[in-house]
Amino acid sequence: MGNDAPGMNDQNTSIAPMLSVRNGKKAIDFYKTAFGASVLFLHDDGSGSVVAKLSVGTAEFWVADESPEHLNFSPETIGGGSVRMIMTVVNPDAAFDRSIAAGATIVWPVHNEYGWRIGRMVDPFGHHWEIGKPLDGAS
Repeated sequence: MGNDAPGMNDQNTSIAPMLSVRNGKKAIDFYKTAFGASVLFLHDDGSGSVVAKLSVGTAEFWVADESPEHLNFSPETIGGGSVRMIMTVVNPDAAFDRSIAAGATIVWPVHNEYGWRIGRMVDPFGHHWEIGKPLDGAS
């Protein structure tokens, strides 16, 4: 079983999540405040719906207003999500505290578990984030 699919070994290949939300403009503001995110791309359709590419350090992700006509629903609409975001940072305690101060809700606080210093929160748009880092000596 090799990695010989055309284009799949390209060093520029990346995978980035796109988070569907009910209020894209508010979500962008939250991620800027909570994570220090930068907006790399923003499309506003004029009716209030947005699609944006954000970065936190070198990590990138997308945020878009949900569009049921395209089968893109926010966790608020479907009553939960099927994906957790994991953000690895140098100082998980500070990053976690900043997200809570910006309006996230604690699922479980930052603590040491399974070789990680990690905590879990849910953002105001229903997406769950684990913020942490591997502990020294953990594999």
